[in-house]
Amino acid sequence: MKLVTWRNSGGASSLGCIASDGKILDLKQAAKTLEDGAVPAFGSMLSLIQAGEAALDKARGVAERAAAQGEEAWYHPYDPKKLLAPLPAPESVRDAMAFEDHIINCIRAVGLKKLGALDEKLEKRWGRRVTLARFINRAWYDRPLYYKSNRFSVVGPEFEVAIPSYCQAFDYELELGVVLGKRGTNIKASKVDAYIFGYTLFNDFSARDAQLKEMKGRLGPAKGKDFNGGNAMGPMLVTTDELDVEKGISLEARVNGERWSRGNTSEMYWSFGEIIEAISKDETLYPGEFIGSGTCSGTEGRGCGLEMGRFLQRGDVVELSGEGLGTLRNSVV
Repeated sequence: MKLVTWRNSGGASSLGCIASDGKILDLKQAAKTLEDGAVPAFGSMLSLIQAGEAALDKARGVAERAAAQGEEAWYHPYDPKKLLAPLPAPESVRDAMAFEDHIINCIRAVGLKKLGALDEKLEKRWGRRVTLARFINRAWYDRPLYYKSNRFSVVGPEFEVAIPSYCQAFDYELELGVVLGKRGTNIKASKVDAYIFGYTLFNDFSARDAQLKEMKGRLGPAKGKDFNGGNAMGPMLVTTDELDVEKGISLEARVNGERWSRGNTSEMYWSFGEIIEAISKDETLYPGEFIGSGTCSGTEGRGCGLEMGRFLQRGDVVELSGEGLGTLRNSVV
């Protein structure tokens, strides 16, 4: 299913799913008739996730019966301006760094600077294992790394994201994120499919100059990531039966209509299974928690401006898109 959170004609937040014709089916409204009363699990996206697989199966059943019955009052036009983030307030937000090329490119651009081009030439001739960037980055290969962000700064499509007052180098990140659907501790990577509810696009907006300064203190990121509107998600939450991340999903970022980034999830060095296994060691994870993949960079392109020396300006429009995931569009103000 392709699930959304949107504002209905009365302005209230509602749970819906995308029908075959692209319209939004109001699950709560349809269920009042088809289920002979309200379904508590359809009160919000979080309610649906926390209610488990049985509730998702019921949502599928309501969608099928609604399509067969064809009651027009249950369906509404797909309007990105009325969409919220699929999960407006996740139980938590973590962001990992799963793509090797992202960290290698950033080390060369920021750390090695003029030596970065020489380091790339070394890689082309003798392979990455002999490069200075890989040597500097060697701890990254030991385990999946991640940080925790502000779950209250989540925004959805068409939201205007303001450049923080302290930022002179504002950036986007092309990412895929997962939402957990099941409680678990010490989750094995091989069993992780049972714990993932669905996937959504994620734009981890970043104040790069602030991030680079504060991380010299060996603790950040902090204000490099934490500001209003910094975590853009959407436009939809797609259940796992519709996507195969390991086989590969193409992702793309456009700024003012120009393609800046392109990547594929098949190039993740650390899989979501490995990331979740690492996070859940002696720590219980809960339904409704969000985990980002980190910037999607690889052979097809570079996934953020920092890797290319290009940054966002006021008035820019950033669009992330992915196969089966729709388009997440935000304006920079």
